Amino acid sequence: MSDLTFMDAAELAALIRTRKVSAREVMAAHLDRISSINPQVNAIVAKLDDDACLALADAADVQIAKAAPNDSLSPLLGLPIAFKDLQPAVGFPFTRGSPVFRDFMPAADSVLIERLRAAGTIPIGKTNVPEFGMGSHTFNSVYGTTRNPYDLSKSAGGSSGGAAVALATGMLPIADGGDLGGSLRNPGNFNNIVGFRPSVGLVPTAPDFFPLLGFAVNGPLARTVADIALLMTVMAGDDPRDPGCYPSDPSIFRSELGRDLRGVRIAWCPDLGGLPLDARVRSVLDAQRATFEAMGCVVEDACPDLREADSVFLTLRAFRTAAVLGPVMDAHRDQMKHEAVAEVEAGRALSARDVATAMTRHGQLLERVRQFEATYEFTLCAVNQLPPFDVRLDWPHEISGVPMEHYVQWMQSAYLISATFRPAISVPAGFTNEGLPVGIQIVGRFREDFSVLQMAYAFEQATGFGKRRPTVGSARN
Repeated sequence: MSDLTFMDAAELAALIRTRKVSAREVMAAHLDRISSINPQVNAIVAKLDDDACLALADAADVQIAKAAPNDSLSPLLGLPIAFKDLQPAVGFPFTRGSPVFRDFMPAADSVLIERLRAAGTIPIGKTNVPEFGMGSHTFNSVYGTTRNPYDLSKSAGGSSGGAAVALATGMLPIADGGDLGGSLRNPGNFNNIVGFRPSVGLVPTAPDFFPLLGFAVNGPLARTVADIALLMTVMAGDDPRDPGCYPSDPSIFRSELGRDLRGVRIAWCPDLGGLPLDARVRSVLDAQRATFEAMGCVVEDACPDLREADSVFLTLRAFRTAAVLGPVMDAHRDQMKHEAVAEVEAGRALSARDVATAMTRHGQLLERVRQFEATYEFTLCAVNQLPPFDVRLDWPHEISGVPMEHYVQWMQSAYLISATFRPAISVPAGFTNEGLPVGIQIVGRFREDFSVLQMAYAFEQATGFGKRRPTVGSARN
């Protein structure tokens, strides 16, 4: 009870429901934290004024007071949240980090936002993103740059950078995000929190221009794996507005996270078979191999055959970007960042044969990974190939002396996994000598999302790295 802003979301929600603490008290504590921290990190944007936030909290308290003893209250009732600015949410600007949409107000919520509202969250603003969510470094010309709370001179990652920083600093208890090439895992990694990329089709992405093309997912960020599971009980499950969703039962995420992992075979491949990997990241990850062995896992040097995963991902990503942002570029080219324009132009240069070849090779990739999983239940690798980098950079142009040819190449260790359609999570795994966070990426078998959470939970409990708070607001450490 001494610090509501760093309490686990599940515990905090239970205290609110049982009236041991009021939603107003919880809101006031988080508003105080936002007032103190947000000017330094710029994570929460388009925020309601404090009086409006407190009035919403008061309404939640009234709802709780009126509930009968046997009434079932919403699982996230009273928890403040700010939605990622790549999600349309009624009452808030939907800028996507672009000056083109600086003043755009959506007429309807996305399915994900509907679910979060229905679960009882109290929306107070949006979280910052890169322009159009492109790249894993959160800066744009609408709201500015989000900074890493472990070192304000470093990047917060992205595209869910604002959400991750808000969680890491205690400004929010829960957050939503999305992940195409790493946008849940990368900021989770850079900010010492947990970022979970669910299986493609588990959480609705509607409205979506390409609901059946895959790759892009919505999902949760949190400070603990248990809070990730709590959020998945709300986020997961099919919806008729998203034909890309498969039937699933979100109640699986209420199951026991503890599991006996003795004898579980794990493929250990920090660099995914030869990607350039910063020595500081490799050192942190190598030190954690023994943790999995101590848990009883059989850890073996092995790597799935990700041949052509790079070209598959980049081709289909460019194809999708050209279709979605092409009309925007035609009307507002001068207002779009260079990388967005280049991505549209690359997509428009693709031939039908190029796209068909990528789709065919994708099918072959998925089959090779399936065969690999017959031996290994989990694959462990780096989330990011380098620690948080200089916030002034547009993107890292080299890793360990190896030049990066384009603005997302530095995050191959994340987007190659995206191409497999497997569930993957970033869990805090340690720190560099400079005190910068490093996460480990745990990749599971096809649609075995809960198993990934179980492995992540075991590692989290064995290490406790996620309990180390950032430099910003260090009085709360």
